Amino acid sequence: MLRPKRIVPRRISLPDPSEENPLHALKDRFVDWTVAIGLADQTANIRRAALDGFIRWCDSKSITEPSSLTRRALEAYQLHLTFYRKKSGEPLALSTRATRLHPVRAYCKWLVRENLLPDDPSRDLELPRLPRRLPRWVPSVPDVQRILAQPDVATPSGVRDRAILEVLYSTAIRRMELVRLQEFDLDLLGGLARVRGGKGGRDRVVPLGGRAARWVSAYLVDVRPRLVGPVPGGALFLTDYGEPFGKNRLGDLVKRYLVNARFAAPGACHVFRHACATHMLENGADIRFIQVMLGHADLGTTQVYTRVSIAKLKEVHEITHPARRDGPEGRPPRVLRGS
Repeated sequence: MLRPKRIVPRRISLPDPSEENPLHALKDRFVDWTVAIGLADQTANIRRAALDGFIRWCDSKSITEPSSLTRRALEAYQLHLTFYRKKSGEPLALSTRATRLHPVRAYCKWLVRENLLPDDPSRDLELPRLPRRLPRWVPSVPDVQRILAQPDVATPSGVRDRAILEVLYSTAIRRMELVRLQEFDLDLLGGLARVRGGKGGRDRVVPLGGRAARWVSAYLVDVRPRLVGPVPGGALFLTDYGEPFGKNRLGDLVKRYLVNARFAAPGACHVFRHACATHMLENGADIRFIQVMLGHADLGTTQVYTRVSIAKLKEVHEITHPARRDGPEGRPPRVLRGS
């Protein structure tokens, strides 16, 4: 039985005090151009939010024209982000500062392209360099099986949720990539999934394992027809209200099953991406195949998983290192107390 349609209250947006700044109108043109050249809506939204904050700062410094965007002004804004403190008293994370500065640099390049600036003032601006961090936690194979066992598959929503978790683990696709999956993107007989408009706008085809295909098939036959609303859409996975999943709702759903499995580690959908890549490497997959599957443009991004697989490295070290069979002469002497 379908649940009643949710009523979402409209948010009342207050006018931005810097809306009169001419840089705002140029920002809107820049964001429209971002979409027009084929970049993702998410990229456009990130740029819009970052530039709104930048232009509010410009307002406070009486900067209202492109000609006032000098390198000195941009460096002052970078210092502002460095010394800014949140309500908690903590500084902005390095990744947050980079997320706010990269759109400013792209904006300046666009102003030069539009002949609104003679030279790019951001050209020599040194942006924060983000280290490639290891995933905070990668579940083992038994851990993954424990998470997969959490949905109540005696219910329609449990079958759907199990299918979602299986697809995440089998394909290593990102959260938004799963949200965008359409019914026709899956070839269940061939064991393939087409990922359209992935990161950087790149499409790719990834394997879909047999177990995941069986759960998706059960969902498509027994569950999805019950969820489709009066105006059917093509989204593969639907909520209990017959709507396509949003990224936050999907993340909350997966997070709930992690918590139910008594895992308090950060992350949700990306945990399965890390697990898939790491487990395949540990079982002998070539790093370049993993790169293609994850949709990484740079092999260096994929190589972080070779450092995650330390357990496999220890196992190989134990088997192959010459010192593993040390005789009595290879053992440290026993030191008596008081000697």
